[in-house]
Amino acid sequence: MDKYSRYYGIFTFVVIVLLASMYGYSTLKQSLNQLISVNSQVVKKEQEYNKKLEQKRIVERKLNQMKMAMTSVQKKVYAPLDSDLGNDTLFFTLYNDLIEMLHANSIKIKSIEYLYNPESDAFVKFSKDQYFVSEVNMELVSNYTNLGKFIQDIIQYPYYVRILGIDIKPYPKDKKILISNVSLILYAHTTPEVPLE
Repeated sequence: MDKYSRYYGIFTFVVIVLLASMYGYSTLKQSLNQLISVNSQVVKKEQEYNKKLEQKRIVERKLNQMKMAMTSVQKKVYAPLDSDLGNDTLFFTLYNDLIEMLHANSIKIKSIEYLYNPESDAFVKFSKDQYFVSEVNMELVSNYTNLGKFIQDIIQYPYYVRILGIDIKPYPKDKKILISNVSLILYAHTTPEVPLE
């Protein structure tokens, strides 16, 4: 027994080195697997980010095209046919056209409010005797496509209509349906337009 006792130290050392190597290998393998998993998540997030960035570029490009189209087209301010119209009936044609656009695009009107001559508008501040202004606030129910077509119809409308704001929220029970708050400003001359001779 004594002649093997000097090998116990070497044997213990070899066992400890072997156990430490196995532990180190398993820890290294686990760390490597985590690193591979994190790396694949980073690659996936980068792909998602690039996709969102491309979508943002497309939307910005379309907005710029719409802005250029709007600035290149001169729109007229609506003029009534008769000077005896009161302020309430002055906008009848514009209101009617607006409601027709909504119906043509299958958009439901949840509520609609009118505010005449809002103090914040420049036309009201500087040319109150020449122009009459109506702010229209609507709550609409539609889908994305129909709302987009409605906005396009407003942009293509021959009379000047200013879009103050659009607040869009998906309906909680069905994300394909939108509840939109749309604010527009309609302008009209206070007197009939004099025809050019």
